[in-house]
Amino acid sequence: MQISARGDYAVRAALSLATAYPSLLSTQAIAAEQDMPRKFLEAVLADLRRAGLVRAQRGAEGGYTLARPPKEVTIGAILRAVDGPLAGVRGMRPEETSYEGAAENLPRLWVAVRASVRQVVDEVSLAELTSGRLPAHVRRLIARPDAWEPR
Repeated sequence: MQISARGDYAVRAALSLATAYPSLLSTQAIAAEQDMPRKFLEAVLADLRRAGLVRAQRGAEGGYTLARPPKEVTIGAILRAVDGPLAGVRGMRPEETSYEGAAENLPRLWVAVRASVRQVVDEVSLAELTSGRLPAHVRRLIARPDAWEPR
């Protein structure tokens, strides 16, 4: 799975908002804390707002806040809000792929890949990530000897 810059920035911004929740944070404050370009951050926050994940308040005391408590917002929801479906194969969803011959079973593998990604990003909330208390099944993945090794 490839995490885009947009997805990375969206999760980082949401983590800043989760830490401040329910207070408002300005784009300037988030950009400074996370060392992000402000204009790019504004576009990312607009995507999150359209998805109903954040709320914006205008004015001198304005800014952004999460639309729901951090324990109710998953990393998967944030990634989908800015990048679309989690797993795609040539622009299609895994279950929409079809192959013949030796590759006929490949759609099953693509669906399994998507399911494994979902098992992590859809089951970790902003609250869990900010606190460092990740679910046990995610901690087990991180603890695997090869987890931190590049391939």
